[in-house]
Amino acid sequence: MQTGIYEHYKGNRYLVIDTVMHSETEERMVLYRTMYGDENLWVRPYSMFFENVKVDSKTVPRFKYIGEVNE
Repeated sequence: MQTGIYEHYKGNRYLVIDTVMHSETEERMVLYRTMYGDENLWVRPYSMFFENVKVDSKTVPRFKYIGEVNE
C-alpha cells in the first residue's frame, strides 16, 4: 500500500497515513484523514478500502491513488 493522496470514487480526497491493526480481531485497517471539512482521522477495513465498486454499470476502485503529498 502506498501512503499519500487517494480520491474516492465520489470525488473527495483523503490522505492515507498508514495501516493499523484492530486490537481484538487483528483485522488490517487503513488510517486516513479527510482533506476537506474538519480533517478528522478515520479507519476503514483494508479489504473495503481497496475493493472495486459498481458505478453506472462500470467497475471502479473505491479509492484511487493520486500521488504523494507535496510538502
